[in-house]
Amino acid sequence: MRATVPGLASPHPLVELLPALYLEQDFVRRFLSALDDVLAPVQLTLDNLPAHLDPRSAPEDFLDWVAQWVAAEPRPDEPVDRRRTAVTEAVARHSRRGTRGGLSDAVARLTGVVPEIEESGGSAWSPTPYTDLPGDERARVVVRLRVADPDGVDRVGVEELIEGEIPAHIGYALEILPSTTDGTPGASGAPGASGGTP
Repeated sequence: MRATVPGLASPHPLVELLPALYLEQDFVRRFLSALDDVLAPVQLTLDNLPAHLDPRSAPEDFLDWVAQWVAAEPRPDEPVDRRRTAVTEAVARHSRRGTRGGLSDAVARLTGVVPEIEESGGSAWSPTPYTDLPGDERARVVVRLRVADPDGVDRVGVEELIEGEIPAHIGYALEILPSTTDGTPGASGAPGASGGTP
């Protein structure tokens, strides 16, 4: 990850640690100078370790490493600022994973569009025993995206995201619909729908 940096001065030169007797020897000074060139990036990294571990200030290669620690899984083609946000918000996202709000946030983060989410199940209270519960017998979620250009949406990427965010026993359907400029459904085009089974 870190390598030599041309012209980087060592914050702790080794030659300053020598007794005065050795300072007069040219070979020792040159040898320690070469070691300083190798050790300077390591010392600089260690001196700035908190900044390297903070996703807001970490170098890009460290950011990818920290992302693995917190299972942030940012996409490599995303801009750096979005990857930093993904790592920063990873713990909060994990606590909402498997919920309607967590799914909505994840889809919105990927597509830039807040989805409509329709769930099949629910809970109900009834004074009459053995009353049927609302919704379908098989739990299912429908995710609707209303976008200006339905063909421009990465359907496979959204489906993979949904499969990773919903509980394993839940089926899903993805509908990508055209929208008008005011966000309402357009009149042309049939919805593109696909779905996974648990």
